[in-house]
This record gives sequence, structure tokens and C-alpha cells, in this order.
Amino acid sequence: MKTTNRIFATVLTMLLLLSPTIIFAQEEEAPERPEFIAVTTMHWNMDMEDFDMDTWKAIEKEFLEKVTMKNEFILGASTYLHLFTADNTELIYVQTFASWEDMGKFGARNAELIKEAWPDEAEREAFSKKRMAYYAHEHSDEIYAPMPGVKLMTEKPTKDMVTYVRKNHFSFPEDGTQEEFMALKKEGFDAVISKNEHIKAYYPHVHAWGSDRTEYLEAFFLDSMADLDKMYDRNAELMKEAFPDEEARKAKGKAWNNYFTGVHGDYLYTWVHDLSK
Repeated sequence: MKTTNRIFATVLTMLLLLSPTIIFAQEEEAPERPEFIAVTTMHWNMDMEDFDMDTWKAIEKEFLEKVTMKNEFILGASTYLHLFTADNTELIYVQTFASWEDMGKFGARNAELIKEAWPDEAEREAFSKKRMAYYAHEHSDEIYAPMPGVKLMTEKPTKDMVTYVRKNHFSFPEDGTQEEFMALKKEGFDAVISKNEHIKAYYPHVHAWGSDRTEYLEAFFLDSMADLDKMYDRNAELMKEAFPDEEARKAKGKAWNNYFTGVHGDYLYTWVHDLSK
């Protein structure tokens, strides 16, 4: 990789990691935003003969109430089930943290809260065995950093939601700059995403620690599957409204796409509303 490409990649990565902290400081009245997002991909135990979704949910809800909700180092937590992905056995567990230090402390605090919730060792082991019986042994972990340009929920949902995740990959163009990338991102967010009524929440984040530093993830929260098509149609309408000149619109799209390889993945999950902090 050429020197200019390496410099741009380094500067862009630093910007993406540092930007959330700067934005939080400026938005004093805004809800506390995480600095790091830990994503664990787990898998169902397909050999479990007495699998029951209601029982699983009750077990996880008990753990959420007795442990996760009381852990001051976990800023937020949520669970996502396979809807349309390549692997029907997967479920995603997401935890957010206000700092790297908090991410290092939450495990020890969880251990303390588990002992407080189940002080009898035999009962504690029985609950753990019952809980873990639903999962296969293999799992994977990734850590992401949130980016500015977030659309927050206006109110706490009372039902499950559809979560559409789009995974793009940075191309690190030699003629790219951090200023242009962030300006294009903000322009698109202000003109389209923030105004799209079908997008109930939107969270962009980028690789911080894991297997692929090129990852750029966007999570869109929708009321239903039907709203996915409506979201795309409304996005197109809003783009035309923001950039009525077709040539100018194409130029914006070309400039934005310059920062990505053109390869992306699409994933649909069910966000479980009563398994979230």
C-alpha cells in the first residue's frame, strides 16, 4: 500500500474512534453514548431436544434483571435473533460501554452480581447449566466504535423490532480526505436518514478491534419487514428533494462510493424488546 493510502487510513481510523467522544462533550443534554460496542455472535444448541423459546426468554430475562441491569459498567445490552441471515442458528448479543476501562471491569462485576443473585452454589451452577444448555460452544466477538450521525429512538419500544444491518468495507482511496468523508456522511444523514419516518433509529459504527478493520456497519431499526421497502423508496425521494439536479445527485453518490469497495452484506435480525437494557 502506498504511503498516502496508509496515512489516509490511519487518520480516518483515528477520526472515527475519537469523534464520538468529541460529540458527547458538545451534546451535554443528549443521552450518554457509548465509546465501544462489543458484539458477540452466539449459536443455538441444535442438539437440545426440549428447546422452548418461552423458557429461554424467561431464563435470559431473569439474568438480565438480576445481573445485567445492575451492572454499572454495562451502559446498554440487547439481543438479536436471526431473521434473514446466512445462518439460522445465530443470535447476536450486544453490550455497550462508556469506556475501555468499563469494558475491562464488567466481567468481574457480573461474577459478583451472579453470586449475590444465587448465593447457594448448587443453585447458581444449576441456573448456569440450564441457561448455557441453549447455546453451542462456539462464538465470536468483535468490538466497534460508534460514529456521529445517530438517530435515537424517540421513546422506548414496547414490541420487537426489525433491525437491518448493512456492512460496507472501506476502500481507503488515495484521493480521499477525512474532511470530505465526514462532510458527505453528515450531508446524507441530515438530508435523508434523519428525515425518513420509517427509520425509527439509526446507529453507524466502525471496526475498533477484531478481524476486519475495513468494516463500516449501519444498523437501521424498523417497525416491520414491510417498512424495509418503504425505507428505500423514501430514501430515494429525500435524495431527490435534497439534490433535485440529477447530475449533482450522481456526483454526490460517486463521491461517497469512492470510500467503499462496492462489496457489502445485508442482514436482518429481530431485536427482542424485553431483553434489552
